[in-house]
Amino acid sequence: MPKLVWLNGEVMPLESAVVPAADHAHLYGDGLFEGIRIYSGKIFRLDEHLDRLYHGINYLGFETRMSQKDLRQVVIDTCKQAEIQDGYIRLNVTRGTGLGLDPKSIKPTNVMVMINSLSLYPPEAYEIGLKVVTSSVRVIPADSLDPRVKAIGRYVSNIYAKQEANRQGAGEGLMLNHQGQVAECTGDNIFLIHGKTIRTPHPSCGILAGITRQTLIDLGREKGYTVEETVLTPFDVYSADEAFLTGTACEVIPMIALDNRAIGCGKPGQITQELMAAFREATATGVPF
Repeated sequence: MPKLVWLNGEVMPLESAVVPAADHAHLYGDGLFEGIRIYSGKIFRLDEHLDRLYHGINYLGFETRMSQKDLRQVVIDTCKQAEIQDGYIRLNVTRGTGLGLDPKSIKPTNVMVMINSLSLYPPEAYEIGLKVVTSSVRVIPADSLDPRVKAIGRYVSNIYAKQEANRQGAGEGLMLNHQGQVAECTGDNIFLIHGKTIRTPHPSCGILAGITRQTLIDLGREKGYTVEETVLTPFDVYSADEAFLTGTACEVIPMIALDNRAIGCGKPGQITQELMAAFREATATGVPF
């Protein structure tokens, strides 16, 4: 597939795409992003991703001349040009170009749509599951930056936590909030299964309320399970029967251990596998191009 970039109205090959040196995200991390999957020629949950993006634009006070409807069409048109059936869309919106922290003179926004591919974990990881470690890095508190905003700059702490997990040979790092409650992994939301009840941290615990996360909440309820958004601690993880992680990049992947303690039988559980299959079916829906 051609790897393409649409940048401020111009389409170009990924290899030749450049952003201004004084782009405010490049200088200060002052930007927003979305990662979106393409399955079988359809864009999965496109409108939900755009809703979150534009909520962030309003929250951060970006001055953009592009409406959500117009950007939606740009994403569809760029996918058509890439002639892609399965892939990954990276959508970036930054405040604009200019030197200086004060945003009042930084406008208009820079907008990028990248059509690429992404495989976060090898195929065998979905069969055997991930071993996770608890990170010493805490999630950024909501009184510093609302976790519902998918801001570029906030992910430096997640990357730092991921490095910590890598040094320990783990597949992922579990991040807690400053109250010691379970928040999320470095790039994924977490779900725990106790009996027939599925639990996931409440958004107030400092998580990004992921689009894939919501898809799994809906699928779990459709399957007849009780799904709760609640406060969880590491004890709840250690005592779970099953666990899995969700995210646009990782999709749905089993979690089989935390801090070298097996979760349940230490293998992907039955409910996890059922929901993974349901998610694969759900990816047949989406916006065609």
